[in-house]
Amino acid sequence: MNLIQISNLLGRVADAVERLTPPPGAVPDLKGADAFVWQADRLTLTPVPEVNRLALHLLKGIERQAEALLANTRRFADGLPANNALLWGARGTGKSSLVKAVHATVNEDREKRRHRLVLIEIHREDIRTLPRLLNLLRDHKRRCLLFCDDLSFESEDTSYKSLKAVLEGGIEGRPANVLFYATSNRRHLMARDMIENERSTAIHASEAVEEKVSLSDRFGLWLGFHHLDQDTYFAIVEGYAAEYGLKIPLADLRARASEWAVTRGARSGRVAWQFLQDLAGEMGKNLG
Repeated sequence: MNLIQISNLLGRVADAVERLTPPPGAVPDLKGADAFVWQADRLTLTPVPEVNRLALHLLKGIERQAEALLANTRRFADGLPANNALLWGARGTGKSSLVKAVHATVNEDREKRRHRLVLIEIHREDIRTLPRLLNLLRDHKRRCLLFCDDLSFESEDTSYKSLKAVLEGGIEGRPANVLFYATSNRRHLMARDMIENERSTAIHASEAVEEKVSLSDRFGLWLGFHHLDQDTYFAIVEGYAAEYGLKIPLADLRARASEWAVTRGARSGRVAWQFLQDLAGEMGKNLG
């Protein structure tokens, strides 16, 4: 192969690599909305005109968690030091609902949009692109709350290393205008067999386990969520019914809510909301 052929070949390789590499993302325009979704394949942010959320006062049984997360978020919105937060625990207990409700509450008394907090959702499968998103947001004037729902990692997944660097250990550090909130059903974000596998195969087992567990330590604020007792479950159902004007005798409401929970095998905020949707549909009421 002569020099001309080699040059042509290298040129084709370079063109192929360029086609496979996404173009650099433009500086995002965050003026038009208070919520966005990160589109990792296009390195862009899509505005969300209306966030699907519940009001903070409707979230019962998690008052302590709500108070802590609200205080942390307000400090961040005011330009003060604040911690990344991990909301972990049982399914359907209000973790993601709390993040969205706190964002709305913090923005209620901020009339000027440039002072309002931006909520940006990043999907679990796009965590690997988190450094790219942070680079786009680093010099932006608005303060941004990044939110990843149902975050966890399986045995073959190595993207957790990118998250660790972003949360604390990277050479540039987390941008001052960005905070990261995540929800998970796992306290340490890793499957138990993932941690056990590291223990069994590592030369120094304790160091390997520490490497895995230390990911959750990057979150300065841990908030645990647990299954509801019956009284709290009834309080949630009754709060929903009152909020949306569903007129039904209290005894009947509780009996039907209890039966609904039994058929689902759990009591949670999610189950309560599903019951309310069924009841509202039956009564011909719109929840909009």
